[in-house]
Amino acid sequence: MSVDIEKRRFDTLVIGAGGGGLRAALQLAQDDAAVAVVSKVFPTRSHTVAAQGGMNAALANVVPDNWHWHMYDTVKGSDYLGDQDAIEYMCRAASRLVIELEHFGVPFSRLENGKIYQRPFGGQSQDFGGDQASRTCAAADRTGHAILHALYQQNIRAKTHFFDEYFAIDLLKDDEGYVQGALVISIETGEPLIIEAKTTLLATGGAGQLYRTNTNARINTGDGMGMALRAGIPLQDMEFVQFHPTGIAGKGMLITEGARGEGCYLINKDGERFMERYAPHAKDLASRDVVSRAIATEVREGRGCGPDGNYVLLKLEHLGADVIHKRLPGIHSMVKTFLHIDAVEEPIPVFPTCHYSMGGIPTNRYGQVVVPELQGAEEPVPGLYAVGECACVSVHGANRLGGNSLLDIVVFGRAAGNHIIEFLRESRYHRALNNDSVDRALARLARWDKKGGGETVDGLRSELQRTMEEYCGVFRTEDIMQEGVNKVLALEKRLADVTLSDHSKVFNTARIEALELENLMEVAVAAVISALARKESRGAHSRIDYPQRDDERWLKHTLFIKEGKQLDYKPVRMKPISVESFPPKERVY
Repeated sequence: MSVDIEKRRFDTLVIGAGGGGLRAALQLAQDDAAVAVVSKVFPTRSHTVAAQGGMNAALANVVPDNWHWHMYDTVKGSDYLGDQDAIEYMCRAASRLVIELEHFGVPFSRLENGKIYQRPFGGQSQDFGGDQASRTCAAADRTGHAILHALYQQNIRAKTHFFDEYFAIDLLKDDEGYVQGALVISIETGEPLIIEAKTTLLATGGAGQLYRTNTNARINTGDGMGMALRAGIPLQDMEFVQFHPTGIAGKGMLITEGARGEGCYLINKDGERFMERYAPHAKDLASRDVVSRAIATEVREGRGCGPDGNYVLLKLEHLGADVIHKRLPGIHSMVKTFLHIDAVEEPIPVFPTCHYSMGGIPTNRYGQVVVPELQGAEEPVPGLYAVGECACVSVHGANRLGGNSLLDIVVFGRAAGNHIIEFLRESRYHRALNNDSVDRALARLARWDKKGGGETVDGLRSELQRTMEEYCGVFRTEDIMQEGVNKVLALEKRLADVTLSDHSKVFNTARIEALELENLMEVAVAAVISALARKESRGAHSRIDYPQRDDERWLKHTLFIKEGKQLDYKPVRMKPISVESFPPKERVY
């Protein structure tokens, strides 16, 4: 079957052209490696472009700061589930990488003295839990947009080879477990292409489209995670899904945490600043899971705003037109477009919305994908790397701090690039391609040629999104989640009956959406089964029936294995690289 398919060879194949993929590709291209970047959209439309608030680094441009305080906040933010060696590595590298991005051309906002502007963000403190820190380096409220464009331009300059609008079907592996590249198809022509590579990096982003209201682009369908599961790699900590506290109510678009960093605050229908009850010290700048639960609780207890009492209000009028136009221009124009509200004059209706996957493909701090083998909990899969939201280095643990995701993609994109360079120095030649794995990938593609009047992709996807929202949301209980698992597994069975009405080749977006739905379904199964198993409340995973964190039984990472739909576990790495460990303690803001 695979004889007639066109083949291309590269040193490294990067799947995904967001910040993580582009930062890794740049590191490699500058070292003269032959790099192919496959992206299902034009690179500057990758979801990194939507990140608004900023990137954390202890530059201390506004108030005193250092990386060790940033590390403490990240460990505490993760509800002690983050791996402390990776967190130390990320926080130490942060300042250097912000300055490097500035040299790449990112137009960060400035202070009067010319230094990079830094705003306060949730869950961030000075002196290990003391006063509020200003650590988030921002380019107005379009930081991700600025970073993505700068990285893309640098890659063009470094002659990275782009396959724009190609969709990755599946990873190719040989019998010894080496990953050899991937089968991809051109969305334009529908023709498959084999890209052989000595190393493959997954940087495909998250799976926010699992939920009906989310802040994510339509392209965030968990493709890399689905590919990893089908290649026999487990997914780690998939129960931890972050709901961003301030999505536009009923629509889901993101109102950056930077708005609260600039001094906006939340009120209920009585005009009360209710965050003072839930987080007396940090108030509206408590960590995201805390604020999301507070809003959901206000609405559940009848203090919501609007005719149906189903949202709260974010007040920013008191900031004045100057601050809003200078620091939050994107928010001002978005609210005008979608709600016909002028944020200078009236508050914004908000409610928690699905935002980010803390879990993903397990990796170490070099970006290598690691799986439990024989004796070790973390044996690298030869030739396979993952970075960004699709990966789980576990710097975010059970809950991510705002401003740490743009940092994560840049730090670990660069780290993976450096590790791949070392790997390529020792691996001079391509291994012989395993045709069986090509045939398996082609069979997955051929499955959508089936004709008949079965269910539709749209119908099943909408049902999956509703099910996830109802049964695996901000608050969770045993009975509701058990029902959710049964429903998701029933939906997974029904996927076999879905057919397409359009079987043309050229620009067949219906077929791409069908392949995306398969990936979403893989991720949904992993998320609900992992969430049902974790009998505690930690970070974003909030069980009403188990309200306390249980460090004795649950201070460990879950690993969901596709074969047999079973769970395994591995320890949290509590030992940092060079400093004392932060032992778990009660988490209050």
